[in-house]
Amino acid sequence: MAGPAAGETTVVGGGAGELVLMWVGFPLLGAGLGAALTAGSGWVADLPWFPFQGWFALLARLPGDRSYPVGAGVAALAGLAVAFVGTRERLTVTVGRAGARLHRDGHRRDVPRAAVAGVFLDGKALVLLDDAGRELAREPADLSEARLRAAFTGQGWPWLAGDPHRDAYRRWVAGLPGLPAGADALLSARQRALDADRGGEVRELRAELARLGVVLRDEGKRQYWRLVPGPADRDGPGR
Repeated sequence: MAGPAAGETTVVGGGAGELVLMWVGFPLLGAGLGAALTAGSGWVADLPWFPFQGWFALLARLPGDRSYPVGAGVAALAGLAVAFVGTRERLTVTVGRAGARLHRDGHRRDVPRAAVAGVFLDGKALVLLDDAGRELAREPADLSEARLRAAFTGQGWPWLAGDPHRDAYRRWVAGLPGLPAGADALLSARQRALDADRGGEVRELRAELARLGVVLRDEGKRQYWRLVPGPADRDGPGR
C-alpha cells in the first residue's frame, strides 16, 4: 500500500468512540452510582470515615421521589465534569513529512522532522529524541502504539522499539555526585511536586533540568536521570 502523498498528514487521536464513552458513559455511570448511594444514604451518613456526611444526611431526610433525582443528577453532573477534563487532556498527534504537531488543551508543540532522530513510547509517554539523546518532546499519550507507529513510519519518521538510552539512567538519590550544579536542588523540588501530584510544577521543573542537560524518566514517583552533551532546546519537553 502506498504511503501518504507529499503534503498529506496523518492524525492520531482518541477518536469519536472515546468521546462517546466519556460524554455518555461517564454521566450514566455517575447517575447509577449516585442512585445506589442515595439508596443507602442513611447508612452512609452514619459512617464517620465517609466523605460528604452532610450531603448524605440531607438525602436521607428527603422523600424518595426527590432524593433519587437529586442524588443521581448531582453524580451525573460530576460525570460530565470528568468528561470535560478528559476531553481537554486528550492528546492529538498530527504527523507530516516535514514535522509533527502535538496538541492538547489548547496548547500545541511543533517539532520539525529534521531535528528528530527517533520516536518511541516510554510506557504511556510519546517521546521524540534528537541525535544527541535530548528529549525534544515527552507527552503522556493514552493512544494506540500501533496507530502511532503507523502514523510516524508512514511519514518516514524513525520509530524505535524502546528508549535507546534506557540503560544510561540512574536512580536519583539526594546528594549523590554526577549531576550539574543546581540539578540536585531542582530534583528535590520536583520530587516534592511529584509526591504532592502538582503536575504543572513537575513539568516546569523537568524543563528546567533539561536546560542543564539532565533528561528524566519517572517510574511511579521515583525519578531516574541521565546526562546529555549540552543544554536541551529552550522550550523543554513535557511532563
